[in-house]
Amino acid sequence: MKSEPTADPHRVLKAFSTLAMLTGIYPVGHPLVAEKTREIYDAVHAYFSAGGAGEWMRIDVIRGVVHLNSVPAGAPGNPQTNGIDSLHIHAGVQPEEIAAAAEVLRSDAGRAPEPVNQQLVRRGVQNISLGRLVPLDTRWRSRQWPDYPQQALDPDYEESLLLAQQTFEGLSEDRRIDLRTVHDLVRLLMCRVVASNAAIAQILAVKQYENLTYIHSVNVAVLSLLLGKQLGLDDAMLASLVEAGVLHDVGKTRIPLDVVKKPGTLDKHERKLMEAHAVQGAELLMQVDGLRPLTAVVALEHHRSVLGRGYPDLGDGVVPHLMSQIVSVADIYEAVTGARSYQQPTPPERACLLLARLAGTKLNTALVKAFVNAITFFPVGSVVRTNRGELGVVLRTTAGDPLHPVIQRLDEDWRTPLGVLDTSSRGEGNAYDCHIVETVAPVPDAFDVRQFLSAA
Repeated sequence: MKSEPTADPHRVLKAFSTLAMLTGIYPVGHPLVAEKTREIYDAVHAYFSAGGAGEWMRIDVIRGVVHLNSVPAGAPGNPQTNGIDSLHIHAGVQPEEIAAAAEVLRSDAGRAPEPVNQQLVRRGVQNISLGRLVPLDTRWRSRQWPDYPQQALDPDYEESLLLAQQTFEGLSEDRRIDLRTVHDLVRLLMCRVVASNAAIAQILAVKQYENLTYIHSVNVAVLSLLLGKQLGLDDAMLASLVEAGVLHDVGKTRIPLDVVKKPGTLDKHERKLMEAHAVQGAELLMQVDGLRPLTAVVALEHHRSVLGRGYPDLGDGVVPHLMSQIVSVADIYEAVTGARSYQQPTPPERACLLLARLAGTKLNTALVKAFVNAITFFPVGSVVRTNRGELGVVLRTTAGDPLHPVIQRLDEDWRTPLGVLDTSSRGEGNAYDCHIVETVAPVPDAFDVRQFLSAA
């Protein structure tokens, strides 16, 4: 009996996910896009040349397990699929079809009114089929969020996500950390991303997607950097802080995805698995020469409180390092403002109130105050509604009056500016003319914060 040729469907899926991201950053024909396209084509061609069964290479993801032609290929993990659970490739596929399919993944991610496969046909793709598998176990009945931001991203921010994805994918495959990629990512975040109003706005906004670990880690690193700047840390300390923020959750690459994303309360065994990520991450980082000394410490301590509680158990009263305390503040804020299968995203103003409630017990009170002062209740780039029913995007905060920012009023189409409004203006009797009543989740297809904020 002829055996199935060796193939790695995990690599094909990850390569497709990476190519989809690259098509959002670089134009068609860019060497990086062409190189990744060729990598996928060569892998598929080698599979069929070795005698792959039938005319189709069928890759399906069922409950976190990747299947090749209906045969499980490894244990449950964290396959990168951009929301597509079924990738079928015909033996006659051409490189241009692979590139076009990746563009569909990047631009659509399964959310456009036009079915994905109709989009493929319209682009002349005949040898690739994409789809979603309908789960039979619906007991949780939880909302399924996209795995990636659906709006157009600031280019520097998107590049940072690509570098982080490469780092975490390598770890999930038991490869060592690529120090050059980590150092490039730290420099990118410190020199360009933090200087972009649009990037910061997209990190602070209400996130209508399920943060994968690498996206969460980039966001935590930038939030930690903002807090570090607010505290007046020098450049060397800031670089250490950003590196620690990027890598604080690397231990989650060792945790089954169905546990990380479980839409309900973890049982005792699952909780133990989840809490082990801090120790596993620290142990992994301690084996890497070239990382800054505190990076492993932060990975170990970022779930411990200022009172010496939390996990892992390091002994009563053992207080985490200041860097760990900074990352803890950023970690909690970023986690609650992101969507999860078990929770709606929390608006920034409520997230700030949550941090305030944790101050003094779990979090350092001084750090919470500094963080809230740095980002404010209504961060630049967030979409808000006034008590007069006006929709607006925050352009800048008001010194000494963080609850009354300056906004650009928007039409209900989310695109047309209607004029600048300073909500701190006062009228007769020194009363405010208007005030903000809520943060509004933007419509991804309609709203592009880059239209209203300078990238400089």
